[in-house]
Amino acid sequence: MSGFFDPDYRFLPDKNYLRELRRPWKLATFAIGMGWLLYGATHYNIGDWDVGVSIVMGVLAYLLAPWSMYVILNAIRYRPQWWLAHMAAALAAGIFVADTSYMAYHLIAGNPTYRGANFPASISLYFLAGGIWLYRGSLANLAQDINRTIHSE
Repeated sequence: MSGFFDPDYRFLPDKNYLRELRRPWKLATFAIGMGWLLYGATHYNIGDWDVGVSIVMGVLAYLLAPWSMYVILNAIRYRPQWWLAHMAAALAAGIFVADTSYMAYHLIAGNPTYRGANFPASISLYFLAGGIWLYRGSLANLAQDINRTIHSE
């Protein structure tokens, strides 16, 4: 599918990457995800889940998770020079969002932390969201790519 791989792969995000973040379907899914995070922060009464950490981690995930997935998939496929370093940086971004920002926020806020429970859930959601937001194109383009893939034999 053409919306996932980029023969002109570049490690650093560019203006096209930023343009992708403004696609209506991506903004809508981000809003749905943030709504769920904020609902959980205000209704589940979990000591380390509050509005602030939801906003920090949610926004960072929206900005960085698609880049992480893009780098990992394209570095594996095209194997540019330093591809292992690219993948390490993409994984480090995930750890930064799922763990470092979580710990820094709660250290500053003075909240309890449940790092052992938070990290597996947060890193999984980070890469899941990155996989959802990775596609470069509209929903119509995605449907066409899926249809083309299913019917090409």
